[in-house]
Amino acid sequence: MGKTEIGIIGGSGFHELLKNPRSIAVRTAYGRPSSKIAEGGLGGRRVAFVQRHGENHTIPPHRVPYRANIEALSEMGTSRVLASSACGSLSARFKPGEFVFFDQFVNMTSGRADTFFDADTVMHVSAAEPYCKELRSIAIRTARAMKLKFHDRGTVVVINGPRFSSKAESRFFSTQGFELINMTQYPEAMLARERRLCYLGIGLITDYDAGLVGQKGVKPVAYAEVGRMFAQNIGKTKELIRRMLEQMPQKRNCSCSRSLEGALATQK
Repeated sequence: MGKTEIGIIGGSGFHELLKNPRSIAVRTAYGRPSSKIAEGGLGGRRVAFVQRHGENHTIPPHRVPYRANIEALSEMGTSRVLASSACGSLSARFKPGEFVFFDQFVNMTSGRADTFFDADTVMHVSAAEPYCKELRSIAIRTARAMKLKFHDRGTVVVINGPRFSSKAESRFFSTQGFELINMTQYPEAMLARERRLCYLGIGLITDYDAGLVGQKGVKPVAYAEVGRMFAQNIGKTKELIRRMLEQMPQKRNCSCSRSLEGALATQK
C-alpha cells in the first residue's frame, strides 16, 4: 500500500476532491473496509478516503466495519483522520446548517465490535479526551476564517440506529445535557485512538432529532430533510477540509501518538 498522511471518512463526494486518485481494494485482519480506498493528493498532502456507508450507501450505522476502516487507514500510514458526519441537535443553541467540532461522546450503542484489544492483550485506553485538540484547533481557526457558523465543541450521544429516536428518548438525552446525536461517532473515534491516530469528528447539524424539549412546532427528523441539509452544505465541508489540510503542520504537536501509554494490563 502507498504511504498516506491524512485519512478522510465521510459520504460520497469527497473523493472528487482528490487529485489523480487511485482506487485501492484493501483487506485487513478485520475484513474489508466499507469501500475501496480512494488515494490521491489534496491540499498538498497524500490523502486516503473511505466511504463510511459504502459506495452506494448500503451499510447501516450498526453494520459499518469500523475496525476495518480504521485499520486500513492505519496500515496505509495515516496519522490523522478527519471524519465528517451528519448529526441531530438536542438543544436550541445548536441549529441546523451549523457545524460542530465534537469534544466528547456518550456511547449508547450495543453489539458493535468496538476495540482492537479483544484477544490476548488487554488495554484500558483512556477516553477522557477522545478527540484531537490540535485538529480541533485547526478546524476552529479555519471555520472562523471561512466565516462559517460553527460550535467549537459539543457532546454527542451515539445511538445504534438505523431508526431515529422516540420523543421520550430525545427528551431523556436532552435532560442529561447531551447536545447532539449521531449514529457513527462510536466506536470510530475510540478505534482511531487505539491505533494512536489523531481524530476529529466534524458534525454538520441537519435536524432537531425528535423535536426540542418544551418547544412546540419543531417537527421530528425525517431522513429526506437530513439528506437535503447535508447536500446543501457538502461544498462547505469539502472546502473546510481542504483548507485544514493546507494548514496542518507536518509534525503532530499533540498527545494522540501516546494514547496507549500506561494502558497495558496484560503481563508479558
